[in-house]
Amino acid sequence: MKARDSGFTAIELLIVMVIVSILLAVAGPSIERMIRVQRVKTASFDVFSSLSLARSEAIKRNVSVTLTPTGGNWANGWTIADANANVVRQQQALGNGIALTGPASLTYTGSGRLSSVLATPFALTGTNVPPEQQRCVKVDLSGRPVSFTGVCP
Repeated sequence: MKARDSGFTAIELLIVMVIVSILLAVAGPSIERMIRVQRVKTASFDVFSSLSLARSEAIKRNVSVTLTPTGGNWANGWTIADANANVVRQQQALGNGIALTGPASLTYTGSGRLSSVLATPFALTGTNVPPEQQRCVKVDLSGRPVSFTGVCP
């Protein structure tokens, strides 16, 4: 009696490939949406951390610190610099599919408060990201940034 060769038959491999392709077809769009939503969330954390850094540097140095968008567009990145033109941080562009709108610039005084009473909030949106998953970062009266999910008011 001859021993049977071990391994998979072509039919077994074909069935496994069909099952895997069905699973990928079902899960693929969900994973893509999750990645887009996460990119918007990550960009909002970048804005939040930059605002926090600018505020703390203004207090620490006791001078005004300004956030300015690169080329007039926040999505292209931004620069944080103090009143003596010392660059504190330069943020790179956010990447494709992320839109960021905000004020023309934002200046913290040495006390950690904004130089203007009302600042336009930063609205972060992404391509094919639903409104309930968009992000908004605004600065409260004390100068602290606040981030929340949803469309900016």
